[in-house]
Amino acid sequence: MDRISAIRNVEDALRAFENGDADLADTERRVAATLRTYATEFDGEDDVFRAVGEEPVDGTVVVAPSAPAARERVLALAGGDSLNNMTNSESDPVPEFDVERV
Repeated sequence: MDRISAIRNVEDALRAFENGDADLADTERRVAATLRTYATEFDGEDDVFRAVGEEPVDGTVVVAPSAPAARERVLALAGGDSLNNMTNSESDPVPEFDVERV
């Protein structure tokens, strides 16, 4: 699915919601399914990676040029500044995870 198709699918879902043809839960499912399809079929210069490991990062999907960059992006989304700035202390534990290409 290319970007334009994804946008059109999201617009269709929103239109159905606005017209009363779909409820919020159905709209959320349609938008999430569109995004999931777009991410798994992403065709850009970068790759798509999924975090596998501890919560809260398990299942996080990011686009990045490399596995180390993907780890950085996953941690940033989880609230950490960067892999280098995070510690394994009790107050600010780094979740254990790997990244895999999707």
